[in-house]
Amino acid sequence: MLVTAFVIVGLLAGFTGVAIGLYTLRNARAAVEECLDVLARRAAVEGVVDTKAIRDVAVFRYDALEEMTGRMSFSVALINGLGDGIVLTSINGRTETRTYVRALRGGRGLQPLSPEEEQAVRAARLGLGPEVEVADGDLLRPAGGLWSNSAR
Repeated sequence: MLVTAFVIVGLLAGFTGVAIGLYTLRNARAAVEECLDVLARRAAVEGVVDTKAIRDVAVFRYDALEEMTGRMSFSVALINGLGDGIVLTSINGRTETRTYVRALRGGRGLQPLSPEEEQAVRAARLGLGPEVEVADGDLLRPAGGLWSNSAR
């Protein structure tokens, strides 16, 4: 009699476990289907997004040397959707030009960045490119167009 009771309890527990497992599997499949539907709708609206492709670009021009005016020096930030990329800087003087490149990971330089390089990275991440300038103080704005009062 005791063995029969254990067998019945064991069978009942087994069937209950299988029923709970099937219920959970059904809910998990429904959640996966819902996520796939959301992703499909998003891809239809935004298109397929490659996070490793360069998508944020900004050029920040400035006068690096007193002897050269006309904002001939520049820093260019080329960044992907993950915040990885490079900043290419060219310092232009009358007799020579120096070019530097610094790597970015997660929107931050792997080496210390100059203030101008920081401005280029910030402008690229904010989507202000392709060319930006300093407006008032430290505020960045797109160069040219309605905001520009200086001849280029």
